[in-house]
Amino acid sequence: MEIIDKIGKTATNTCKITVCKTNKMAQRTKLKMHINECKEEIEDIYNKIGKKVYEKHVREENIDIKQDLEEECSKIDRYSKEIDNSIERILMLKDMKKCPNCFSEIMIQYNFCPNCGKKQYNTKPREEKIVERLENEDIDNTNEKEAEIIKEEKEE
Repeated sequence: MEIIDKIGKTATNTCKITVCKTNKMAQRTKLKMHINECKEEIEDIYNKIGKKVYEKHVREENIDIKQDLEEECSKIDRYSKEIDNSIERILMLKDMKKCPNCFSEIMIQYNFCPNCGKKQYNTKPREEKIVERLENEDIDNTNEKEAEIIKEEKEE
C-alpha cells in the first residue's frame, strides 16, 4: 500500500509542477504581448512627436521641448518602465536574472556572471522570491500554487 501512496503522491506532484510550468509559459506569453503593445504605443508617440516638430518647422515656430513634448516624453518613460518590469518578471519566471555589469541573462543562483565574471549581489533563491512577491504584490493564484508546492517540498 505504501508504494501506491508514493506513486500517487509523485503523480500528484508531477501534475502540479506541470500545471505551474504551463501557467508560467502562459504568463511569459502575456508579458511578451504586453511588451509588444507598449513598444507599439511608444512608436505611435514617436510619430506624434515627429509630427509636432515638423508642423512647428513648417510654421517656422520655435520648438520648446519642455512645453511642446513633455507629455509625450513622460508617456514614453511610463511605457519604458512597464517594458523593463515585464522583462524582469519574465526573467524571474525563467529563474534568470540580468548581470548589472554586462546585462547578460544568467541563472539566478550564479554568484558570478559567466560572461563578464562580475560578482553578483542580492541573489535570492527562487523560493524566497516567490514568497516575497506573494507577500508584496497582488499575484494571480498561479504563483500561490507554486509557493504551496515549494512549501510542501521543504516539509518533506
